[in-house]
Amino acid sequence: MKIILISTALLGLLSAGCNKNDTPPVVQKTENAVSNAYDKTKDAVGNAAEKTKDVAIDAKNAVADKFTEWKLTPSDIKADLQKGGRVVRDKTVAAGEKVGGAVDNARIVTVINAKYVADSDLSAWKINVDADSGVVTLNGTVKSEDFIGKAIVLALDTDGVHQVVSLLKVETK
Repeated sequence: MKIILISTALLGLLSAGCNKNDTPPVVQKTENAVSNAYDKTKDAVGNAAEKTKDVAIDAKNAVADKFTEWKLTPSDIKADLQKGGRVVRDKTVAAGEKVGGAVDNARIVTVINAKYVADSDLSAWKINVDADSGVVTLNGTVKSEDFIGKAIVLALDTDGVHQVVSLLKVETK
């Protein structure tokens, strides 16, 4: 009988000690802080993703505008290729902008190659880029006339470049 009473008392004490409502205040504050930090991080990631998406859309629109402005639509490219197999586009040089230099040539080539590496439609391995005092020459092959225009836009939209001469050809299949 004593064993039953002692067992019942111990069970009562154990169940009373496991009550979730008795969570110490320090643990509750920590749980709240973690929850708040999680919510803030989630919101920040969502905002960053939205801003990144907006910047990407703006950049895409800016490039699309340049295709038209610099007459690099597929029909423009085809017409130029039929005339002589080369596409040449000039960019007006802003007042005070320095045009080319020995040191700038290496930077221009590096920047343009980096743009081609970052673009899934173009291959830095198949496009050779040369620069001389702000004049960039492109040699090699691309998959279509569209990509000739894209390669020219990316090159012409590089600081220090005022003219792009494209000798790019469309790959034969």
